[in-house]
Amino acid sequence: MIQKPVFFVRDIPVYGDLILSPMDGYSDQPYRALCRSLGSAMSYTEFINALDVLGGHPHLPRKLAYLEEERPVVYQIFDSEPRRLLEVALRLQECGPDIIDINMGCSVRCVSGRGAGAGLLREPGKVAQIFSLLSRSLKVPVTAKMRLGWDDDSLNYRQIARIVEENGGALIAVHGRTRLQGYGGQADWEAIAEIKRSLSIPVIANGDVSRVADIERIKAETGCDGVMIGRAAIGNPWIFSRLDRDQVSETQLQDTMQRHLDNMLDFYGPERGLVLFRKHASRYLRSLDLSTDQRQRLLTASLPVEFLQTLADLNA
Repeated sequence: MIQKPVFFVRDIPVYGDLILSPMDGYSDQPYRALCRSLGSAMSYTEFINALDVLGGHPHLPRKLAYLEEERPVVYQIFDSEPRRLLEVALRLQECGPDIIDINMGCSVRCVSGRGAGAGLLREPGKVAQIFSLLSRSLKVPVTAKMRLGWDDDSLNYRQIARIVEENGGALIAVHGRTRLQGYGGQADWEAIAEIKRSLSIPVIANGDVSRVADIERIKAETGCDGVMIGRAAIGNPWIFSRLDRDQVSETQLQDTMQRHLDNMLDFYGPERGLVLFRKHASRYLRSLDLSTDQRQRLLTASLPVEFLQTLADLNA
């Protein structure tokens, strides 16, 4: 049976309605590939600092690495200067991504405070310039991930969304919070619905999707083309298979953790791979009834074989 695309990003078909959100420190190639295999329909990289591309940051090759089975692959970049973003996007296009995404949602001070990320929402004219420049100059589609505004007194999401579309943007993912909210308070799904009703390009809804039931609720309330899931996917990548954590068997848990760890070790090497895996392990294990000593033994294991053996012993 041939699967039909759920939506298109310009001419690129997307065969699913759930997407792993780009998350710094989490959306690396091993985790994206795992989530992709479980049902995530696109692969957004961790956000990429334009200055790191121009300066040749040593960690950049790993951030840009992807597997063919991850496609469509989206490079997400951030900066505050239109011409610099264009130069960087042209360089990154040569690495073969399917889509270039502009981050207009990051709320952390070191990004938004310099006018990048959510800081761009304060300068609609600059947003227009960025999307006009990039959409005219790139071969691949240009998309945006945005918030609703800087704060409650500057909710300019309708204006920003319209500017993105009018200047060639091919898709918008909307986190239903302001920059000031960060990840607090409640996401405004009605605002996402307003954006969806006003645009002809696909709109991806993001914010407060923590369980499978939330997926259908946000789709019904916003009319969105897809749903982006971030924090709720950490420790529960099975949500992309529409499984809540309490529906995942211990065998599935152990098999997935081993596969994820193997991917991390292959990608980062044995020492760094295990260290970076621990933050995922702590979330995988959160729902298990482990003693403090058992959890400590797992999260301080110094060798991959030690970690896996300890996990197997706990489940024996």
